[in-house]
Amino acid sequence: MALYRYETHLHTKEASACSIISGAEHVRNYKEAGYSGIVVTDHFLNGNSCIPKNLPWEKQIELFCKGYENAKEEGDRIGLSVFFGWEAYFQATEFLIYGLDKKWLLEHPDMLTWSVEEYHRRVHEDGGFVIHAHPFRIRPYIKEVRLFPDTIDAVEVINCGNHDPEFDHKALAYAKSLNLPVTAGTDAHGYESALAGIDFEHKIKDSQDFIESIKAGRYKLIRI
Repeated sequence: MALYRYETHLHTKEASACSIISGAEHVRNYKEAGYSGIVVTDHFLNGNSCIPKNLPWEKQIELFCKGYENAKEEGDRIGLSVFFGWEAYFQATEFLIYGLDKKWLLEHPDMLTWSVEEYHRRVHEDGGFVIHAHPFRIRPYIKEVRLFPDTIDAVEVINCGNHDPEFDHKALAYAKSLNLPVTAGTDAHGYESALAGIDFEHKIKDSQDFIESIKAGRYKLIRI
């Protein structure tokens, strides 16, 4: 049976200050690695972003989406599916947001003032999906673990940016305790790529298909 592999957590240098390669370069790397698609999840404007904060909201969003748009253009050219998402930031607690788009971001210029709970509620109201990214990671910039079990849809339990395997073990136990779906991602920045992801038995059509397939459990987590 053919399997279709997807990266779920990826940053481009167009929008994320920590990334060293472009969206188009990521696409070529993942195509060569045999993946069927990627989700671009750049750090949002209040996180580890390289987008100037003194610009009007519309211009910030235009620049923020460039990594995805450049990846999508290259993906369409060489045959790799590219989906849009982002990594939301709340005082070092981060969430991957799937299922919404650039238009949604443009329509919510006040979103950086929302609490975690309001943010997740608004995302859900418009059909989005919330994954708690690396929930048990501790780093100098992450002083404490903060959990939001009542407002998330899934838990990232494999993250190749977690240099302590205990972070992933705790995330898996947490997801099991909540009976939530689990995901795996490279957390790719360019110096590492194509190290994890999800294998599906069918080719993913769009972001909603991605979300529904995760909800249904029709996949296998991969760490290379």
